[in-house]
Amino acid sequence: MRKAAGNAAENVKAAGNTARMSSNERLPSRVPRHDPPMIAATPIDAHAPDWRREWREAVTDPHELLRLLGLDALADRISLPPRDGFTLRVPHSFVARMRRGDAADPLLRQVLPLIEEELPVAGYDLDAVGDLDSRAQAGVLHKYEGRALLITTGSCAVHCRYCFRRHFPYADETAARDRWKTAIAHLRSDTSISEVLLSGGDPLSLATHRLKELTDALALIPHVRRLRLHTRLPIVLPARVDVELCDWISALPWPVAIVVHANHANEIDGSVRTALRQLRDTGATLLNQSVLLRHVNDSVEALAELSETLFESAVLPYYLHLLDRVQGTAHFDVPEETAVAIERSLRMRLPGYLMPRWVREIAGEPFKTPMAELSRQPPAPRSAGAP
Repeated sequence: MRKAAGNAAENVKAAGNTARMSSNERLPSRVPRHDPPMIAATPIDAHAPDWRREWREAVTDPHELLRLLGLDALADRISLPPRDGFTLRVPHSFVARMRRGDAADPLLRQVLPLIEEELPVAGYDLDAVGDLDSRAQAGVLHKYEGRALLITTGSCAVHCRYCFRRHFPYADETAARDRWKTAIAHLRSDTSISEVLLSGGDPLSLATHRLKELTDALALIPHVRRLRLHTRLPIVLPARVDVELCDWISALPWPVAIVVHANHANEIDGSVRTALRQLRDTGATLLNQSVLLRHVNDSVEALAELSETLFESAVLPYYLHLLDRVQGTAHFDVPEETAVAIERSLRMRLPGYLMPRWVREIAGEPFKTPMAELSRQPPAPRSAGAP
């Protein structure tokens, strides 16, 4: 999973126009529930498949995945089961969006464990983005001023092979392990924190009542003004977006940004569009972040179609990350000079509001570094007292 907020997309639910608020204007607490909707709300099917069952029935054997796709000939390219436990996991509903018989399918490439993961490559580390150096408490990361990130869980519905936290020590570093008490105490004690990010793992892998337990405690902290959720579940397991989840989000007392994670337009089918629009109807701002991945989306055509499809689904492109150089991911890397050429061509093709920010996260830096600055700017110094 990748990593915000803003008040831009309340009007995405209309014709795609976005509203802008001046930097010194305080955001409203929430959209009043009694206001008439700008467009008809997307109905939620109370009889949709239970997401927990889909989770339990996920494909976890690479050879089974290849059989389902008619790609048994690729069996000799499968990696050995990793010692770190980062094995295959992919829901059947995501497999159904892959092209049968196509070894180059961009969705398959994101989840299939290949022997290339076993090759040691210089410059690829266990913690490429400095998560553990930014640890404030167990399961609480404090990298950027004014924001704190909670590692809510180590669980994900899908194991993306390029994941920057594939080596993260979740057993010791989850904020939920004492029913949030230590994390909440830290957030309460630091009045500089105005935004809380729920990450993981994937926070929506937790039952909704567990999430409500957390946000009920956060609501008692007066200096918290925004909540952000980073999640891939609405993309890979859209059944997770159910009545209970939407009711919880609608009732939250802050402006909420939901940052989903899609890398290719083929990930977004009708069920995903419905789920995203249901999330939009809660009043949340929907954003997307992607990762530039070799042989997945490293072309102008793929990225343009992704931005167009996201916007049609009520989501604004937010970040496009250059690959975090984590051990086992080097085969996904796109050279920076290639990335620069793609970004320039994409900028000429798309309107500005459909262009994500192209960035790299560098360990120890107080902000994500724009791609254009990578080759010409020295590391930015931390301000005095910055977390």
